[in-house]
Amino acid sequence: MSMAGNLRKVRGLGGVGGLRRMARLARRRPKVDLSHPARSPLGSSVVNCVTYQDGVRVPGDGDLVDVVERVRKNGDGFVWLGLHEPTDREFAGLAELFDLHPLAVEDAVEAHQRPKLERYGETLFAVFKTVCYVEHEELTATSEVVNTGEIMVFVGHDFVVTVRHGRHGSLGPLREELESDPQQLAKGPAAVLHAIADHVVDDYLTVTDSVQADIDQVETDVFAENGARVDPGRIYQMKRELLELKRAVAPLGRPIEDLATRPIRVVAPEIQAYFRDVLDHLMRAKEQIASFDELLNSILQAHLAQVTVAQNEDMRKITAWAAVIAVPTMVCGVYGMNFDHMPELHWRFGYPLVIGVISVACLALYRGFRRNGWL
Repeated sequence: MSMAGNLRKVRGLGGVGGLRRMARLARRRPKVDLSHPARSPLGSSVVNCVTYQDGVRVPGDGDLVDVVERVRKNGDGFVWLGLHEPTDREFAGLAELFDLHPLAVEDAVEAHQRPKLERYGETLFAVFKTVCYVEHEELTATSEVVNTGEIMVFVGHDFVVTVRHGRHGSLGPLREELESDPQQLAKGPAAVLHAIADHVVDDYLTVTDSVQADIDQVETDVFAENGARVDPGRIYQMKRELLELKRAVAPLGRPIEDLATRPIRVVAPEIQAYFRDVLDHLMRAKEQIASFDELLNSILQAHLAQVTVAQNEDMRKITAWAAVIAVPTMVCGVYGMNFDHMPELHWRFGYPLVIGVISVACLALYRGFRRNGWL
């Protein structure tokens, strides 16, 4: 079937019946398991749909509705459905099938949400801000350093629905890593939620390490010999990018703490121990970001102080040279007056004497200013 035909079928999805056609489209392209930066090559928002039983991937067999009904009937295993930037129409059938709350569905479709954790009956809804470091040869006043995206996760007793927004934060490698550890994956949907949280927080630490290299470079440039000539826009740009990173990391502390400490039905106590480790890593990332912010403030203040000192140095040099030039200006101004009766006007040695006095006075002023560091 052509891509255009797939798109027409996807647009027709609206209820649970339409999920069968979505599942058939997904099975025709089994290689999409390795997620991609943009939308699925299926022509829809579906990236992958996999069933797991006892931590082992079950080969695809049947429509999504049939698979979910079979999992619920057996009371064993769970379904992991991955989506990328779905539309309202594409998500409508899923919301009905998994009994997702309308408010959570709206947040998952619209994106641009703050990191949070919400409970709707037996379903958990978590929002994570993903970050990635934007490579650049040289930091400028317009360089993009941090790029953000979002991952929304619906977790129930027998399903996980992940919704990804942005061109990074692929969950394909994470899925493969989990499948290589059936013992951990057998702990259910909560294990997937932990793996996603751990993956996102590890990316925070990776990005903060890269940002630190940029801050170190800015610090080196500011305290170099010509540090006063550094463009302050670079420092402000780093602070703006750091603020974007802070908005992704800081609000996640409370949700991870709830997952690590508060009793939640879909999160077993043995999984909560893993969330405590994620919380430790998150606290480390928050502390690094806070220290970066303080360091940038200090660098900015030091740079402004250097600019002030440089301006004072320039003013002192200008003042010193003005004082040196004032001597010949004054003498020449006096003898430039057109009076007939002025002393030494007709003396043979008058001109050499005036030149000598001017030279000696200027040299004395120059040496005095040089000795005091003004020149």
